[in-house]
Amino acid sequence: MTLVCYQPPATDGWQGRVDGQEPGLLRWHQVIQPVNLERRPLPALASGQKGIAFLGFASDEGVRRNKGRTGAVEGPVALRKACSNFPVHFSGHVLADAGTIACEGHQLEMAQDALAATVNHILEAGYMPVLFGGGHEITYGHEKGIRQFFGEQAQTGIINFDAHFDLREPDEHGASSGTGFWQIAQDRQAAKMPFHYLALGIQQHSNTPKLFETAEQFGADHLPASLFQQKYHDQLIGAIQAFIQRTDHIYLTTCLDVFAAPHAPGVSATAYNGLVPDALFLDCFRTVLRSGKLAGTDIAELNPSLDQDQRTAKLAASLVFEIVMNYFTR
Repeated sequence: MTLVCYQPPATDGWQGRVDGQEPGLLRWHQVIQPVNLERRPLPALASGQKGIAFLGFASDEGVRRNKGRTGAVEGPVALRKACSNFPVHFSGHVLADAGTIACEGHQLEMAQDALAATVNHILEAGYMPVLFGGGHEITYGHEKGIRQFFGEQAQTGIINFDAHFDLREPDEHGASSGTGFWQIAQDRQAAKMPFHYLALGIQQHSNTPKLFETAEQFGADHLPASLFQQKYHDQLIGAIQAFIQRTDHIYLTTCLDVFAAPHAPGVSATAYNGLVPDALFLDCFRTVLRSGKLAGTDIAELNPSLDQDQRTAKLAASLVFEIVMNYFTR
């Protein structure tokens, strides 16, 4: 298979502590299977076996165009490192590293097309794509790959944990990390497909009135960050479940700038009053993971150059752990 912008898994991408080779002592770096997609396909899955394929998206060109602080291009490397020492609490399933799609120079659109083709390839192999960003420009290529796989008749919903709508129209510089969902809406409108979009954690002070108007015009749903309080638990869960019920599949994307700055300092745009990754957030996150409809998911905006004590990388890794455990043990 010939892939554009493709980098095979690094030989030293997964390293960590070794307590032994017994099943009860294994860690992710000991069981993950690096796969160079240009040389061989993902391992065939046996009946009843599940597979997850990690795929990096090394890009912050969209962040640069969006006038943000660059550095998220190094996110996939940092996230792999943060995940390496996780203990293996599953058996009989396949955890694979499918490499990285890298934005070369300023060729963001080329990289997004390559990402879409690779996501489609992962889904065709029967694997769940779990993508490591990279800026939130990851969303356009990821969703496009899911759309290519399921076709125009599928009711695929998008759930985005984010402080921002990312519904800006592209300017003279082209697409950016803030335009992904506007682009998806345009593509779906052209294909006469519905645009099912739920944004969770929206901050009023981080979005212009124009963006709220655009969300309304597109029929997008959103729940503000201020609603993420324990007293609104049932309302939050109910809204997420109601959205999921209207769809056949869910694409879940998490922009790390949705979290409060003490928990996620390593992002382009920090939020002093963002979400707290507590039991309430996890209930909402797990509601999506346990829906049985997840088609693909990604973590965006991890910027190691701005991180402190690897707090953001560790938070991102904990979300990946939740994704893997809920998928393999569901």
